[in-house]
Amino acid sequence: MVDSLAARITPGSGPSEGELFKKILGSAWQGLHPDIRRRFDKNPLPGKALHYLGALSELRCSRFGKLLGHLTQPLIQGALIPYCDAGFPVEIQVYARPQDPAIYKQRIYRLHGRRPIRFTSFMRESERGEVLEYVGMGLGMKLVLSVENGSLHFQSNGYFWEVLGFRIPLPGLFTPGKTFLWHHNETPERFNIRIEIRHWLMGTTFTQVGVFEEAAEPKAAAA
Repeated sequence: MVDSLAARITPGSGPSEGELFKKILGSAWQGLHPDIRRRFDKNPLPGKALHYLGALSELRCSRFGKLLGHLTQPLIQGALIPYCDAGFPVEIQVYARPQDPAIYKQRIYRLHGRRPIRFTSFMRESERGEVLEYVGMGLGMKLVLSVENGSLHFQSNGYFWEVLGFRIPLPGLFTPGKTFLWHHNETPERFNIRIEIRHWLMGTTFTQVGVFEEAAEPKAAAA
């Protein structure tokens, strides 16, 4: 079955997060800050990514989070960073692939004294109109979107492992916890992000806080 988002993609164009979020949020989309709507409405064309540069003021993980991060690194490297740090640069690229309805996002974390950590995930709409984000090896989560005080909020609503087209729900006990993400606007070009993952038994396992700005091209374009 062809996903409904794929059916709206015309040759030479790529999907946008805004197109998906607008459909999911319905009338609540108009409650977002205009800068956020404009930001997500941009469509990354295949071969021409959207770029964002910024820095994390806070990267934290609990002892349980550190253990989980190290254990999962061989499978989903970068999804759960098992380190604590602050004040280091991060690069984000949002891109599309030809004839692919998914929206890809690559993040490069340049922690102090460590090799860069690269993490790529992709987001798509399911046949049932759900927002799904995949982090690697078929592992992903269902996201619920909402608007609060002009900001965009994401909240996970269950993790899954997709095998041969079937989604197998994962028990909450064996996941890093419920994911919360807030996208707040600061200026037309600048926004801040806060991510928290909270395990029902182990408490807050991971936290990321950072500020980002839109960039015309990556800092290392000549590399």
